[in-house]
Amino acid sequence: MKTVSRKLNNLTLQQKLTLLFALTTAIVLLVNLCIYVMINDMTGRVEQVYVSNVSLNDLGDALDDVQKSMEDYLNTKSTEALESYYRTDQAYRDLLGELNTQATDNPILLAQKNIRNLSLSYLSTASEVVQAKRNRNVELYGTLYEEAAALCDEIHTYVYSLNNEQFKANADTYQTLRRSLQRMELFSLVVLIAVILGSTVVVLVTTRSAIAPLHQLAQSADEVAKGNFDIQKVEVHSQDEVGIVAGAFNQMVVSIRDYIEQLREMMEHETEMMERELMMQSHLKDAQLKYYQAQINPHFLFNTLNAGVQLAMMEGAGRTECFLENTAEFFRYNVRMNGKDAALADEIRLVDNYVYILNVRFSGEILFRKEIDESLLDVRVPGMILQPIVENSVNYGIRGLDREGRIELDVYQEGDSICISVWDNGNGMEEARIREVLEGTIQSDPATSGSNGVGLRNVMERLQLYYKEGAKLEIFSEGKDKGTEILITIPKEESACTG
Repeated sequence: MKTVSRKLNNLTLQQKLTLLFALTTAIVLLVNLCIYVMINDMTGRVEQVYVSNVSLNDLGDALDDVQKSMEDYLNTKSTEALESYYRTDQAYRDLLGELNTQATDNPILLAQKNIRNLSLSYLSTASEVVQAKRNRNVELYGTLYEEAAALCDEIHTYVYSLNNEQFKANADTYQTLRRSLQRMELFSLVVLIAVILGSTVVVLVTTRSAIAPLHQLAQSADEVAKGNFDIQKVEVHSQDEVGIVAGAFNQMVVSIRDYIEQLREMMEHETEMMERELMMQSHLKDAQLKYYQAQINPHFLFNTLNAGVQLAMMEGAGRTECFLENTAEFFRYNVRMNGKDAALADEIRLVDNYVYILNVRFSGEILFRKEIDESLLDVRVPGMILQPIVENSVNYGIRGLDREGRIELDVYQEGDSICISVWDNGNGMEEARIREVLEGTIQSDPATSGSNGVGLRNVMERLQLYYKEGAKLEIFSEGKDKGTEILITIPKEESACTG
């Protein structure tokens, strides 16, 4: 008994419940199966009670069919009537094969034997009647017909008498079976109630053994929630889920006690570190101040470029003047748009300046095309979102191509959204690379790419800040040397309202 109890304690809670369910289900199924077999057997016996009466009724009907088909042939002498006679004759003979043929003292079986003998005589006489009719022997078939009709009536009398006798016997048997069936139903009900009560008791005992440690665990957890860690350990008697949780809870309480002690020691050490941290922050601020002082004054750069523009104009250097003017406008826009939004037209103008500067630097190797819906030029967008994308297409798309590099900028409306597409015919991107860029797991390197420090990831973050969940940036490429398209989709309504 102890071995069985020990094995049960080592089972998991799911295994215990599964075992309990399987046991009760097996008992109920077995009881129902036994009841079903007994009831089915009883029902079969009840059905057999009236089979003999039904057989006698079928025999009488078949006899009438033979008599009728014979009379039809005598009246019509048609082929159809003759065929019908032969069919009914054979059917009647088949039914006669089920009757008793042995000598017996049983009155019912003796009556069956008499009916069979009379029926065979009738069928023989009926066959002679049909043959006499076919031979046109009027006197003979008339005499034989009367004899056959008399035999038919006599057989019906025997069948009726035998049917009554069997009905009386079957009625007594049916009453006996009916009482047995009622007792069987009562027995089945008692057994089912006993099984249900037994299963309920087993379930209650099993669940109580599982809930008792849970109740103790809940009380201990409530004490811990109130801040009282000086509690007794929860007793563990099994290795199921409840036992494992109780053991883990005991270990957790011990760990919390140790952690509180360690926390007290850490707080004393942290107090000592605070003073050092304040001193480090002071030094950091000094370093930042020196860093800001070392930065170039952008206004000084603008004034210098403007002076260069005036000088080029005075000397008649038109191309140099245009280059310096575009360069100054480019840097002025960068500083002016820091943290602000801008009209889409200004963003496109900045891209024009940037492409112009690059074509001057690299002898016009970039073929730039744009197709803009002019009704969207006043839409407000975050500053500096187009130029970094075009710069990305130049640095990572068409830079170093052995063919003519092309960049296309398209701005159009699609439904309630504004679409901004930047496409290049450059190196293309693999699917894994696109995923890394969109997930932000790689970063551009300004030192090697020539970037101005405003990268593609920065554009994505500012779009999210500006439009919340309303903006979307997608990258499309069919693979290496297949070009790349960066598509920005923004809501038109929000863009108009922001402006």
